[in-house]
Amino acid sequence: MTLGMVILGRQGSGKGTQAVHIAERFQIVHISTGDMLRSAVQEGTELGLKAKSIMDSGGLVTDDVVNGIVAERLAKDDVQNSGFLLDGYPRTVGQATELKQLVGDSLKLAINLDVSIEEVTQRMMSRGREDDTPEAIARRLELYEAETAPLIEWFENENILCVIDGLGTEIEVHRRVIEEIQRNI
Repeated sequence: MTLGMVILGRQGSGKGTQAVHIAERFQIVHISTGDMLRSAVQEGTELGLKAKSIMDSGGLVTDDVVNGIVAERLAKDDVQNSGFLLDGYPRTVGQATELKQLVGDSLKLAINLDVSIEEVTQRMMSRGREDDTPEAIARRLELYEAETAPLIEWFENENILCVIDGLGTEIEVHRRVIEEIQRNI
């Protein structure tokens, strides 16, 4: 594996959009947790079937199942040959520690798109999705904050955290992201 990165950011920060651009620019594989889980279920892997059973019963997929699915995905040839950008993983310090054990020094950078709670709330409200009520958005953001604060600190302690201002146009943010990546890898 050559280049490994993680992208973090509150819901509505634009990380999905930036992840696609980063993957294209650096010719690495963009891997989202949701896509990974769906793919493992579709392929019928042992871990995929475990995840399906947990999800079908309304539960949250456990760290060991998610870590296993990530390990399976990172072992595939496209990732081995090109590198990766993880989007939506890791979500906990335990997952980050597992990732570090899996990929070692290939993990070069954790990009945190920093956008204020007020701004992401406004962005999500303007999307007009049914599940984007002020209460639901506030709950999701509270959960994100609780989960992510220790994770951000973990990446900082690993000296691979890069915080980028996520305000501005898509192009302005992308320029900042690319400059930081090039400065840090």
